[in-house]
Amino acid sequence: MDPDTMRGDGGDVYWRRRMSVLVAVLVVVAVVAWACSSGGSGPERTSRAQASPSATPTVDPLLAGLRTLAMGTASPSPTPTTTTTPTPSPTPAPLRRPGEPCQEQDLVLSLQGGKEQIYAAGARPNFIITLVNAGPVMCTADVGPRALEIRITSGADRIWSNADCVSGDGTEIKQLQRGVPHVRVLDWDRRRSSIDCRSIQQTALPGTYVATARLGGLRSAKGIFHLR
Repeated sequence: MDPDTMRGDGGDVYWRRRMSVLVAVLVVVAVVAWACSSGGSGPERTSRAQASPSATPTVDPLLAGLRTLAMGTASPSPTPTTTTTPTPSPTPAPLRRPGEPCQEQDLVLSLQGGKEQIYAAGARPNFIITLVNAGPVMCTADVGPRALEIRITSGADRIWSNADCVSGDGTEIKQLQRGVPHVRVLDWDRRRSSIDCRSIQQTALPGTYVATARLGGLRSAKGIFHLR
């Protein structure tokens, strides 16, 4: 080619085409070289990652998302609740009217022996029985011999009772004012008694005896005495 034809505008076009072809070739070479270097280093990187125990495992985003979703939708364990039982308010006691039958918890029953705890032959033991109403109002109680009993025993032997062989119904209703004791004095003739009211009554032998007053479920303290 004539060198003159390389001058001017034609020469510029020629060199631009040569430079474009050269740039394209360099790009292709660079791509091929990058592909080869990436493919060759892949197994080496994989082997290094497997050989290194401290490498951090890659978490699959899909698995992580499923795990988070499962944890978020799991039913929480129920929290135990403390149930407070309301304390019932005490029921007020009903008002009592004067003259109603006495309640046992309002009565105080006591027994006192005579002045002598040792009774000589022929002497009669005597006892004082008191019944006191400690309730808020006056009440009534049966103090007859069938209800208010004085019983004398010696060990397991039932010696005497004022409730044995009572004539009539043996009922005696008394009004007990609050705090005012009902008093009964009783002498024992030292003879045995029985429920079947046998005609022959034996005299109690010398020894130790116990006297107790009884009224319903109430019991007085024991009175211990001795017969000569």
